[in-house]
Amino acid sequence: HKSVIMHLLSQVRLGMDLTKVVLPTFILERRSLLEMYADFFAHPDLFVSISDQKDARDRMVQVVKWYLSAFHAGRKGSVAKKPYNPILGEIFQCHWTLPNDTEENTELVSEGPVPWVSKNCVTFVAEQVSHHPPISAFYAECFNKKIQFNAHIWTKSKFLGMSIGVHNIGQGCVSCLDYDEHYILTFPNGYGRSILTVPWVELGGECNINCSKTGYSANIVFHTKPFYGGKKHRITAEIFSPNDKKSFCSVEGEWNGVMYAKYATGENAVFIDTKKLPIIKKKVRKLEDQNEYESRCLWKDVTFNLKIRDIDAATEAKHRLEERQRAEARERKEKEIQWETRLFHEDGECWVYDEPLLKRLGAAK
Repeated sequence: HKSVIMHLLSQVRLGMDLTKVVLPTFILERRSLLEMYADFFAHPDLFVSISDQKDARDRMVQVVKWYLSAFHAGRKGSVAKKPYNPILGEIFQCHWTLPNDTEENTELVSEGPVPWVSKNCVTFVAEQVSHHPPISAFYAECFNKKIQFNAHIWTKSKFLGMSIGVHNIGQGCVSCLDYDEHYILTFPNGYGRSILTVPWVELGGECNINCSKTGYSANIVFHTKPFYGGKKHRITAEIFSPNDKKSFCSVEGEWNGVMYAKYATGENAVFIDTKKLPIIKKKVRKLEDQNEYESRCLWKDVTFNLKIRDIDAATEAKHRLEERQRAEARERKEKEIQWETRLFHEDGECWVYDEPLLKRLGAAK
């Protein structure tokens, strides 16, 4: 692999934007970035329990708990690999059945991201809404709990010598519809470290969560490991009451390990232990039931060939997809046709799901 990586490095300069660089196929993760974003909801029980909290302070704490639990599931393997860059118009849909939910005896949703599952499920859809710059939009909801989440992330990659930095520009919003509360949050940056030897993933940067209605806020720092000494994957977080300069809760630990909370009252507790959280598998329609532009269907030849370790065939399949995307872009340019997104629309600087729960419930009233 060394020669391949040297060939890769010959294409890049320090600080260069990596969207133009073709990565060797063997470092790919066998799934699309859109599917990786679904892992934000790998603990759907933590997400829906935000709306179960009766007190605004408890809801804020639960938002932080869900947020901090959302990173470890997407970065499972010990060796960092890169998900596929989604192609324009690509879509990924899935859902989770909550623990203690029997799907049989519950009503089905007729609309939303996955309009054929129980109202008690968490449903998710993501779309690649822009190719230059690369922007993904995603949305999740639980009908029965009256909670939804909408986000967009523009990934900006830079080459930093022995590592690759991915700047995640954008924001997400958790909406608790019963309380008319909206929690705006930002995302940490990602780093692929030691790319010449055994690559590993690191998160870094300062993120914020704010609810303008209640005035509660949180500041979260993902600490990158110092060159000498220091721990990997460390986070610290402070949660603030409205207008307070001093936090009522401090959290520290590792985002892929255990995080501990210290409350201003003097109480100490385990905030999250990611190793003990129940894993709830996402459910995705079978390949034969998917549309051609759904992630797993679109990338199936690449995935299959990576699985059987036929790197040449995987590279060829990936090349065919990218070539088709370029040809379609050329055709649109010649015919002066604007690309139409499927499920999201631009709203100021954000990308918003066309039919969110908030809108559907409003229309039903």
